[in-house]
Order: sequence, then structure tokens, then C-alpha cells
Amino acid sequence: MPRRILTEQTVIFISILKWLVLASVTGVVVGTATAIFLKILAWSQIFGSEHKYYFLALPAALVVTVLLIKHIAPEAEGHGTEKVIEAVHKRSGRIDPLVVPVKLLGTIITLAAGGSVGKEGPCAQIGAGLSSFLADLFRFSMRDRKKLVICGISAGFASVFGTPIAGAIFGVEVLFVGSLLYDVLLPSFVAGIVSYQVSYSLGIRYFHHSINVMPVFSEKFFLIVVLAGIVFGLWSAFLIGILRAGEALAKRYSISAPLKALIGGCILVALAFVFGDRYLGLGLGTIESSLTGTAPGWHAPFLKSLFTSITLACGGSGGIVTPIFFVGSTAGAMFGKLLGLHVATFAAIGMVSLLAGAAQTPISASIMAVEIFGPAVAPYAAIACVISFLMTGHRSVYPSQVLAIRKSPSLSVEIGKVIDNVEVEFSPREKSLIALIRRIPPLNPKARDKGVEEPKPDEESESEL
Repeated sequence: MPRRILTEQTVIFISILKWLVLASVTGVVVGTATAIFLKILAWSQIFGSEHKYYFLALPAALVVTVLLIKHIAPEAEGHGTEKVIEAVHKRSGRIDPLVVPVKLLGTIITLAAGGSVGKEGPCAQIGAGLSSFLADLFRFSMRDRKKLVICGISAGFASVFGTPIAGAIFGVEVLFVGSLLYDVLLPSFVAGIVSYQVSYSLGIRYFHHSINVMPVFSEKFFLIVVLAGIVFGLWSAFLIGILRAGEALAKRYSISAPLKALIGGCILVALAFVFGDRYLGLGLGTIESSLTGTAPGWHAPFLKSLFTSITLACGGSGGIVTPIFFVGSTAGAMFGKLLGLHVATFAAIGMVSLLAGAAQTPISASIMAVEIFGPAVAPYAAIACVISFLMTGHRSVYPSQVLAIRKSPSLSVEIGKVIDNVEVEFSPREKSLIALIRRIPPLNPKARDKGVEEPKPDEESESEL
């Protein structure tokens, strides 16, 4: 018996050492690449900000991005995290090494010209692409390749937002809706922490805004937080819907991708002249103003959703999480202002709650609230994040996620399918509250007043219906 225990512990110890080394190397490589990407991106945006009408270059920028991706690395299309999830599920994490430079260049071109995308998708894809290259270099098995690529996702997310713990959890949570890959937790944590420290040491600074002004806990405030979670879940569903609508509309017309990019860029330029350029690019200024208590107009989250949908549908390269932060923080600020609440608090809760719902990642979003906004807001943010996750339903901004749970026993869905192919059917349990409500017969007010039964439709009328 002791010999068996010793053997088991020895094997586990060797495995821990192995993944400590591999995850650390991944963290160093991804942290360095992310820092380079963020510095180049910052320089390009400074250059663009020096010209008032920089966004006039957007049609040409989208065309160049489309041609670059189409002819060199088609896997770099769209928002990067989605492509990485697809690679993990369908190709055991195998990613073309050319994706890394093409994604980096395509995203910089898109954002510099004003495309409404995020910066985290490229970092996740860069991290996963470099991890896949390391796996090829050392001839890893398919299982180890997938684990290393997941570490790359975690490292990229951690270093781009300065949230090492949330980044680590995001990498293992985003692949499945309602499930965590516990066997990848250790290397993901190590990769996320190392990547963050490397990026920080190379001069990358992150936005952390502690929110210490919190109302005293009460039943009323608790119910308001619950209501906020419901509202942000509906906002998540709206954002997903408008992104899907943009994709569907772009696919409906059989014209070349460069022409679609040109048309989409012209539409964005026209919208920028009408509504201003605050909805172009990353929109970090608007996010920060919301988190400091300045509520934007009610139309801000709607317009940002529209700008992002057009940019991605017409070939723009970039991520989706930063636009989610924009929509969440502005919707939260609007919610707080309408109810006469502390605007910054609900902007923060909205920012992480929309991530929880739209990306189906409630745990990493809750942890992110602690890392960015401090512990005071954490309990309320966690409640809102979980409710938003549930209210969004079985849909996501990442259609390649695999569904691992049903969000209600009264909904019939097929577990284990890609979420984009999931069909939801209503099937209430016999003794459920929903079934009880459905069994309540509808009353005809006139018949009830006269004391007679409600007339039944005849067979002919039923056949017509």
C-alpha cells in the first residue's frame, strides 16, 4: 500500500513540475508578445488621434484587413477568441503560426482607423497561436497541445486587462457553458500570473478603479441588484442578437468580401459624422467616464452595439470583450442614473455582468470585479453576474462554445452541442410552477359576468387556425 501511494504521488509531482515549467514559458512568451502588441496599438492610436477625421480611412483599412486575412491566414478572421475556441474543439488546438502576425497587424489596422472592436481577442489568439507553435516544436500529444493552448488563452486575457486570476479562469471557463476544466487550472493560473507580470514589467499599465462608495446593505438594495442582473442579462441577449443580425445581413448578399468591407466602412464613416466618433475604436474614454460617475446618453449602448456589429460583419479584425465593457458600463451607468443610484457602482456591475452574460463566463467576470474594482463591490457584482448569465439564455458571442448545462429544467436542450446549433424547446415538468400557471384556464370576462361557460370554437374554425 505505501508503495502504491508513493508511486501515485510521484507521478503527480512530476506532472506538476512539468506544467509549472511549460506554463511559465508560455506566460513569458505570451506576456512579451502582448506587451509588444499593446505598445504598437497605443502608438497607432496616438497617431490617429492627431487627425480629426482619422476615421475617413476606415473603408480602406477594412479592405486591407480583409485581403490580408483572406490571402495569408483565414483563421485570423473575426474576433480572435471565437476562433481559438473553435480550434480547441475541432482541431485539438492546432493553429496556423501565421495567425499571430496577421491577427496583430489586422487588428492594429482596424483599430487605428476607428473600427469598433476590442483588443483582447487578438491577445487570446496570439497566445493560443504561440502555444500551438510550442506544442508543434516539442511534438506534444493532442491532449497536451489543448492544455497548452488553453494556457495561451488565459495568458493573453490576463495580460491584456491586467487581471491574472480572472484571465486564468476565463481560459478554462470560456470553452464550455456551465463547466470548468479542472485539469488545466494549475497551468492556466501560472500562465496568467506570469504573463501579467511580464507585461507589467515591460511597461504596460492597466486601468484599476476601486469603488469604495457602497450603500449599506438592505433588502431594497439587494432587490435592486437582482433587477440589475436581469436587465444586464437582457442587454447581453440584445448585444448577441445585433451581432448575429449583422453577420446574417452580410452573408445574405453574394458580393465579394472586399466590397462588403468597403460598404461597411462607408456606413461607419456616415454614422460617425451623425453620432460622433465616441463609438469608434476601443471607446476607453467613455468606459472610464462611466466608471467615474458620468452617465452617457441613453443611446450609447445601442450605438456601440451597432458600430461593433457592422465592423465585425464587414471584415474588421479584433476582439469583442472591450465593446462588451463599453455596452455594460454605459448601460449600468444609465440604470443607476434612472433609479437615482450611485452611477459608478452600477457602471462597474454592468461592465462585468454583461461579460458574464454575453461570454457565458460568470465566474471569471465575478473575479474580474474584485481585481478591477476592489472587494466592496464584489458580492453585488457576483449576484448580478450569475443572474445575467442565466437571463442571457442558451446563446453567446462565442458560437463555438459547447453547452454543458440546461439553465432551466423546463427548457429542453441538447447537452454537448456547439451553442450556435442548440435548439431550445419549452417542456415544463408536471409539478413545476410554470406548468401550474399554464393549467390555470383563461377566463372570458363576459362569460364570467353572466355566469356561463366560455364558448368553444367549432371544428371548422379550429382547422382554419
